[in-house]
Amino acid sequence: LDYHKNFRFFLTTKWSNPHYTPEVSTKATIVNFIVVQAGLTDQLLAKVVGMEDPVQEERKKQLVVQVAEGNRKLKKLEDTILELLQKASGPLIED
Repeated sequence: LDYHKNFRFFLTTKWSNPHYTPEVSTKATIVNFIVVQAGLTDQLLAKVVGMEDPVQEERKKQLVVQVAEGNRKLKKLEDTILELLQKASGPLIED
């Protein structure tokens, strides 16, 4: 099928979570532009704080990274504990 190189075709839907067939999904770029109030509020607050007090905004970013690292460590520790419990033989108090 011949087509012009600048041809663009856009589809929109009011569905919150549309499902497309694999054939359509592999031949198209699907962009989800859903916007929620909480997300906009967080973004606006981050912009305002960044302008008013960049030090606080940087500190917030660092805290977010630290929390994510802490969650990863917690998950790893939980997995290790479950693995040790699974391998344990006999009374758990002795191990």
